[in-house]
Amino acid sequence: MNAKARFILAAVMSAVMVLMVTLLVTYLNLGFQQGFLAQWIKAYFIAWPVAATTGFLVMPMARRVTDRIVAMTGG
Repeated sequence: MNAKARFILAAVMSAVMVLMVTLLVTYLNLGFQQGFLAQWIKAYFIAWPVAATTGFLVMPMARRVTDRIVAMTGG
């Protein structure tokens, strides 16, 4: 996978995952109260760049590990 495709995949996957995780954690910590949306948006925009960067950097290693696990399990 070339760098452009890796970047797009990391951006899209992390955007969706961070959306769900920050939404859930913000709800669990605050409940649906005044200021919920602002707190959730703040958490999302802090977490998403971190997750996207991590996904981009870790993806090649994760693919190798996945290939090894699949090979070991007879796939």
